[in-house]
Amino acid sequence: MTHHEHPDAALARRGYEAFSSGDMETLASLLTGDCAHHSPGESQMSGHFKGRDNVLAHYGKLMELTDGTFRVELKGVYPDGRGHVMCVHKWHADRGDRGIEMEGGLFLTIIGEKVSDLDECVADIAESDAFWGQAE
Repeated sequence: MTHHEHPDAALARRGYEAFSSGDMETLASLLTGDCAHHSPGESQMSGHFKGRDNVLAHYGKLMELTDGTFRVELKGVYPDGRGHVMCVHKWHADRGDRGIEMEGGLFLTIIGEKVSDLDECVADIAESDAFWGQAE
């Protein structure tokens, strides 16, 4: 059987590859100008980041707070064929004397072959909040 990847799944994979390689130009090209990333919890990394520039700044802060150790290991990409993709991953980071490894995912909404909405989920919101802490 031949595997034909759905275009929405391919878009999601390109986004993860761009993020992982630090290619923010490519990542920006995959997002709508008015996209939003929604992060769970009550930490300094939680909230609603609206607009491509704010979403990219949020990703930059992930790297800043972890001295560049933040990384994501993509485990699965599941499109519904109607403009949504569920991505499952494991993320890893070090911050100060603390490390974290946690499963999570992104639920993407795709409009016009670009990602317009990223809803983030994590396996343990309280643990994620403890890792990220409050704004300094």
